[in-house]
Amino acid sequence: MNAAFLSVKHIVVLMLENRSFDHMLGFLYADQGNRSPAGQPFEGLTGDEKNTDGAGNDIPVFRIGSTDQDAYFMPGADPGEGYVATNMQLFGAASASSTQEPSNGGFVRDFAQTLQWEARKGWSILPGTAAKNIMGVFTPDMLPVLSGLARGYAVCDHWYASAPTETMPNRAFACAATSQGHMDDATKTFTCPSIFGRLTDAGQSWSIYGYDTPPLTRHNFPDVTNAPESHFGLFSDFQVAAKDGTLPAFSFLEPSWSPTGNSQHPNYDVALGEQLIYDVYQAASKGPNWNQTLLIVTYDEHGGCYDHVPPPANAVPPDSLAGEYGFDFRRFGVRVPAVLISPWIEAGTVFRVPDGATPFDHTSILKTMQTLWGLQALTARDAAAPDLSGVFTRTAPRTDDPLAGITVPVSGAPYPGGDAPSHLQMIHAELVSQLPVADELGHTHAQLPSLKTSQEYTQYIWTRTEAWKAQRQRESGDAPN
Repeated sequence: MNAAFLSVKHIVVLMLENRSFDHMLGFLYADQGNRSPAGQPFEGLTGDEKNTDGAGNDIPVFRIGSTDQDAYFMPGADPGEGYVATNMQLFGAASASSTQEPSNGGFVRDFAQTLQWEARKGWSILPGTAAKNIMGVFTPDMLPVLSGLARGYAVCDHWYASAPTETMPNRAFACAATSQGHMDDATKTFTCPSIFGRLTDAGQSWSIYGYDTPPLTRHNFPDVTNAPESHFGLFSDFQVAAKDGTLPAFSFLEPSWSPTGNSQHPNYDVALGEQLIYDVYQAASKGPNWNQTLLIVTYDEHGGCYDHVPPPANAVPPDSLAGEYGFDFRRFGVRVPAVLISPWIEAGTVFRVPDGATPFDHTSILKTMQTLWGLQALTARDAAAPDLSGVFTRTAPRTDDPLAGITVPVSGAPYPGGDAPSHLQMIHAELVSQLPVADELGHTHAQLPSLKTSQEYTQYIWTRTEAWKAQRQRESGDAPN
């Protein structure tokens, strides 16, 4: 194991929402024949990739332009992202075995069906949105922060979501190396140990930071929910810790879940997510811990956005639990962006495992911490995952800044979708409604009140969480006089 990797004392993970690799980084090295400056092959787009629509017409990939209508809100609606929708995108059918080879040819047809369903439900669909939008791809000029870091450090062009489905199962894999068989967002809490408990047992520090609300992840695992308050904060607290040189061993960053926030979930403002990535990088790289820090920027799942690389079928099932929909967890989810950032990483690195080996997925983050700090594996999935130690190839840390001089993009438009709450806000509110908070009669409730707007959800999450924290403080005898 190389000395540069062993110098890492702090791992920072920013996990954004619902974008595929091609959608965000497919044209990263297109101007260089899909090879990095160091000559490494890059699994990007040629521009010839296509899907067929319901009438059999070829719909090619296309570059999203800065002058396009609602460019930073593409693809203009929320694509299908669950297990059935993902199968339709990959196989053209609602179900498939793990041994089938996906063609990735059903994205346009699935988006067409999704738009029809969302129109009936009254969901947010921006004017002019069509099924072909799902083939739209951001260029490096449109995403100068994410692309600048991918070029300036290392991009993983074969990093896959851990399961071919939506957010909560994949975030569970990122934190616990299993979704305990669950394959949709109906299950929001898990009973298994998490990486946070493993770190506590090993005497390693950790923090979970919400962006502008208390972190949702706190309520997903039992060894996290009841942890001391010192483990939780907001993005401003992360910025202070980075500046002061007091970063914990592991920092897990959430974006803002609001539709007007910076999660980059379709169809929210991608430019706001660019600003968040920039702010995270600036905080980490300007702080005294920088030479001992690995920053990872990735996405929990593809969110229904187009990708041309078939997910491999050599995944190790995490446990013996039967998967919902009959899924056996032997196939990975769709490819997502993953950028590795450290002064010990050479610029222009394309980092992947050898052909045929188990590829990177979200549990590679867990495996990296286990390798670095001697932690026990959580499941068979992270035990089999490759770690990220091989990306550290330098003998001395860099002092340059790949983002020097870049201008963070601005969409120039407010969110056009109204004030309906986001899916993650609704999940967050449901979870905090179940916290044991006593009313004036000493009774607790788990009834979520009637909430309609995003602002109402935000306010409820804050109020309920603060009431629970105050009650915990009183019960522990630490209440202020």
